[in-house]
Amino acid sequence: MEKQIKKVLIVTNFNIYDKANAAIAVAEKLVGCGCEVCSPVYNKDKIIRMRGRARFSFLPVDESYKSVDAVIVLGGDGTILESARRAAPFGVPVMGLNLGRLGYMAELEMSELDEIARIVSGDYKLEKRSMLNIELLNANGETRKNEYALNDAVLSNGTISRVVDLELYEGSSKIANYRADGMIISTPTGSTAYSLAAGGAIVDPRLACFCVTPICPHSLLSRPLVFPDSACLEIKNICHREKTLFLTVDGRVNYELVLGEAVRITRSPLTTSFIRLKEESFYEKLRQKMNDN
Repeated sequence: MEKQIKKVLIVTNFNIYDKANAAIAVAEKLVGCGCEVCSPVYNKDKIIRMRGRARFSFLPVDESYKSVDAVIVLGGDGTILESARRAAPFGVPVMGLNLGRLGYMAELEMSELDEIARIVSGDYKLEKRSMLNIELLNANGETRKNEYALNDAVLSNGTISRVVDLELYEGSSKIANYRADGMIISTPTGSTAYSLAAGGAIVDPRLACFCVTPICPHSLLSRPLVFPDSACLEIKNICHREKTLFLTVDGRVNYELVLGEAVRITRSPLTTSFIRLKEESFYEKLRQKMNDN
């Protein structure tokens, strides 16, 4: 048994009719169990117009994630991923209800909505997932920006697919130079996302590691690598042909890297906690979701 959840933030796109209706159904189920439901204040007018039976509390945007016991996200994997990133600094657990296509990160389908009442009584488990700490370094090796990621950090040429040159280090040891369309550094959670599509290994989320996957490498010897998450990885931009490379964090946040700048990746002190109601294993979910899509 875990902590009883009494105050929940519901996250979805209330501009989409089906998602808004689904959110109202979730809210009514939770309120019926004695739970307070919340939403960021910018959704207030939309929710009031929906005329649902559940009463919402409306929170300032910067208070939304840190003042609740849990976050319930209605959407696809991208929406769940973004909410998980926002919740992690406050140690707030997240649960996804799939309204997207794949829904790999989601715990429930809308047809299983009755199960959601279990979180109010504490009848659930928490599954912790490791995250990346990402430092952008200038040409002098000084940190100019810090980020964190649940899935991955991707270095590439951005929207135009052109070969780039990168240099990979672990600590002070040079691993290799890469000529490729880019490079993905992922957590075990992210190993089933872009890294998998690029030919990387599927990694059990219980393992403590980083996955490094070159994207379309122009070499017979460039293969995906797996490092312990105690490693300190550094990827340097050594590309003279392109003015700027781009770092994309969890598919949402972008930064520019010029020649000589680098990205340093270590394990983040932050973790993401997912609420689990089912007993299915990682491999059962993997088989179900990847076979269906």
